[in-house]
Amino acid sequence: MQKEQRGAGGMDRRTLAILVLVGVISGFLSGMFGIGGGSIIVPALVWTGLQQRQASATSLASMIPMSLAGVASYALGGHVDWLAALLLAVGTVIGAQIGTWLLDRLPEVILRWLYVGFLMAVIAQQLLSTPSRESSIQLSPAVALIILLVGILIGTLSGLLGVGGGAIAVPALALLGASDLIARGTSLLAILPSSLSGTFTNLRHHLVHAGQGLLLGIVAALTTPVGTWAASGVSARMGANLFAAYLCLIVLRCIWAALQVTPAFQRYRASRR
Repeated sequence: MQKEQRGAGGMDRRTLAILVLVGVISGFLSGMFGIGGGSIIVPALVWTGLQQRQASATSLASMIPMSLAGVASYALGGHVDWLAALLLAVGTVIGAQIGTWLLDRLPEVILRWLYVGFLMAVIAQQLLSTPSRESSIQLSPAVALIILLVGILIGTLSGLLGVGGGAIAVPALALLGASDLIARGTSLLAILPSSLSGTFTNLRHHLVHAGQGLLLGIVAALTTPVGTWAASGVSARMGANLFAAYLCLIVLRCIWAALQVTPAFQRYRASRR
């Protein structure tokens, strides 16, 4: 039998092509919407043969160079709120501990359907609100507390469901007065601390596939500035509409994931076998 042809790092050409394509797409979307891209990267890594935990860990590692490139691009245009990002990051660290504690105490099915409902509310907010390119966050003790609480919510959901925070952070920051570009740049900066700490832990547990994570991260880092440029090149209204369309795809995936742990749906599938 002829040996399967291998590319860089011992990966077969099919895996290499998938990772490059996914890196291009996730990097562009990261720059465009201020997200981590895990909703695309994790399923792709599972498709290439990684276990779910390995895929999640490798995806998190790839977000480090991707987020750095995105933050640099947004910061050059003055579209990063550094203090808000710090508050978000502190909140995510606290929330991650809460999520880990709640993981074995709350029914997964309820949490997943609540997240679906939350995303649908975010989509409605994106479609109905009128974004502004000129506004910025006017920080006060009350606003700082809200940002911290948003970070805690992001960290909690991440610990419970393994979901990213961009879909929460971007609209929340916009509601607090940030322009759409500042919200996205700040969201990317807030991703960095959790990505670094999580990757350090995952490396110690040998969950990260370094070759795949590095390839994804480098390719994504090259295309993230293109997404940032595209975000600046479209109107705020168009950007919100495109973000809502992206979230619709995420909602569909979340609904399917929620159905998998819904008892009624499980019984229906069993009856069809």
